[in-house]
Amino acid sequence: MSFFRALVGAVRAARHAPRLAEGLTPDDDVLLDAPDGRLAPALVAAALGDPEPSAKLLATTRDAGEWEDRDRYVRRLATFAYSRGEWLDRWLEAAPRDPDALLVSAQLAVGRAWESPARAERLRELDPLLRPLAEESGRDPVPWRLALDHARGAHAGHAVFEGLWERALLRSPHHYGCHVAALSYLSARWYGSDRAAFDFAEQAADDAAPGSLVRALPVRAAYEALRPPGAGRGPVAPGSSPSGPPAAGHRPDTARIDAAADRGLALSAAFGAGDPWPAEVRNLLAHVLVERERWEEALAEFGRAGPYATSFPWAVGGHDPLRRFLATRDRARTEVARRTPLRERVGTISGRSGPRGH
Repeated sequence: MSFFRALVGAVRAARHAPRLAEGLTPDDDVLLDAPDGRLAPALVAAALGDPEPSAKLLATTRDAGEWEDRDRYVRRLATFAYSRGEWLDRWLEAAPRDPDALLVSAQLAVGRAWESPARAERLRELDPLLRPLAEESGRDPVPWRLALDHARGAHAGHAVFEGLWERALLRSPHHYGCHVAALSYLSARWYGSDRAAFDFAEQAADDAAPGSLVRALPVRAAYEALRPPGAGRGPVAPGSSPSGPPAAGHRPDTARIDAAADRGLALSAAFGAGDPWPAEVRNLLAHVLVERERWEEALAEFGRAGPYATSFPWAVGGHDPLRRFLATRDRARTEVARRTPLRERVGTISGRSGPRGH
């Protein structure tokens, strides 16, 4: 009987998979970590050794209080400087006290320390750099997000972390990056538990404004719950997680995971398909939906993501992120096709399928 089902599934996949691909961005058109229209010129100039557009961009975000954009840009610029840092060196030489140059430099230093086998020691050495940067940041929560990531990797105690968290909240009560940093600390892989992470994430999502990415925080908690507990303390980047199935004996709370995915779907639906702003949330949500074998919803979420693939979560575990994104998307498409009856009336993959089994 199982052999018969396999044959039927293969026939269904062959018949329906091409149609299901029509709502997806072609593989060759998918972009990995595509910069937005503000960041792209800064990266091009940095590649040519010119830091001025980056300086202007970050100064604009600081003056305008665009904290979410500022956080993203700082991370991306630091990532770029990891392999091509001449422009950042030039910026620091010309303006050694520029808070934006110092912030990118600190982000870069923390990222490098996270990769060291002696990570905790390396991170503690950065205290003299990070402490004044945060304390002199005014309303800016981004240095405090960086301080939270630093504290987690340096094995800071609960009291120290709570103090940093409270000071971060004073700058921006609903800053997504700070909430992700706190959630990571509370996860079972670090210093908390699945229950603590879900409690925190769900409360934060309830308190967040409509359309805020903080409303997707339970999806992040779900992702953490699906990872092996206690396995994430190797040299991985801040905010990332190990890959692989849950460890033996670890039983994720599937009810809370599915409820988190439902929250994520509601948030995703509030944005237009192909909107780059929620791209990472959509990639993460698609990953969780695949893990839960919610194939139709996963495929629809890949459709909403459009051409925007993100390194997180696909690069975790040393994978080629674009290849893994495309392979997982193709798997979701195949699984939906295998479950679609041969004579089902054809619809679209706009996010809702017709009645199952009809």
